[in-house]
Amino acid sequence: MISHDTIIRVLMITSAWPTPGRARTTYFIRRQAEFLQAAGVDVDVFHFEGAKRPWNYLLGWLRVRLRMARKRYHLAHAQFGQSGLLALPKGLPLVVTFRGDDLQGMLDPNGRITLAGRLLQLVSQGVARCADATIVVSEHMKPFLHASVPTHVIPSGLDFGLFRPIPQDEARRHLGLPVDKRFLLFVGNPELPRKRYDLARQAVDVLNRSLSAELLVGWGAPHDDIPFYMNAADALVFTSRQEGSPNVVKEALACNLPVVSVRVGDVPLRLQNVEGCELCDDDRPETIAAALERVLRRNRRVAGRDAVRDLDEQRLAQEVISIYRSVALPRESAS
Repeated sequence: MISHDTIIRVLMITSAWPTPGRARTTYFIRRQAEFLQAAGVDVDVFHFEGAKRPWNYLLGWLRVRLRMARKRYHLAHAQFGQSGLLALPKGLPLVVTFRGDDLQGMLDPNGRITLAGRLLQLVSQGVARCADATIVVSEHMKPFLHASVPTHVIPSGLDFGLFRPIPQDEARRHLGLPVDKRFLLFVGNPELPRKRYDLARQAVDVLNRSLSAELLVGWGAPHDDIPFYMNAADALVFTSRQEGSPNVVKEALACNLPVVSVRVGDVPLRLQNVEGCELCDDDRPETIAAALERVLRRNRRVAGRDAVRDLDEQRLAQEVISIYRSVALPRESAS
């Protein structure tokens, strides 16, 4: 374990780094890196485009070896299981964060794990056995790892400066939306089967038989505009078939936006005791529509921000740093 006076040098490896001009939901990785840096960690991010191509991983592995040869690090931190391949065989202590389908598998439109999804599971489980410490973002993901793997539960954190309550009229003016309509927000990628956009669409169609509302899709919007979408909307509708710890739900709560969701990932934990949110008993469009109608007729924000205070990224960064210190090799002589 390195001393508390030592600046920890981390090589963070990821194939999911958010880049300008490309729609992605992985801003939580950049946010974690920024908060770690603000806390005094020297974070060097290596990002590559995996795209399910072995050649990309081989080139990435070679570039990681070159970077390790040029700079002394205390440890490597892989974001998602597949990124951990680039740190093997280990030349440094390895921490891996698993965030969802890397352990749970990728699903086809019928909810079955694809062949590529099963391969990803095997790769991730193999990487986990080589790691010095692993992090999962939700308690329900721990059983996907062997009991011998040292595992910590640390959800993705929130930037409360970005995701904050904004007056609804102001948010709608910012987005050019009318003030006299009801809007239901869907933030996931409509083309990704596990997000089940069609289910959200069907639920809103059922809702419109008794109460008019428009489904607003936030996918592809600039990340800094997402808080405006959340404050412009009257509720978030969340219909994913599979998740780890969905950030959009936590971000909506930070904006005091009511959430209507199916039971998935750690959403039941997040919505627990948040009056005005709805956790659906099943995945039928009629059930989701009824929950949406109850939320819209109540017509008020929720006290969600108080419920997610413990997810402040600044606090969670300290938990990650504690893991870094526990696994890092002493390299003060390289300072």
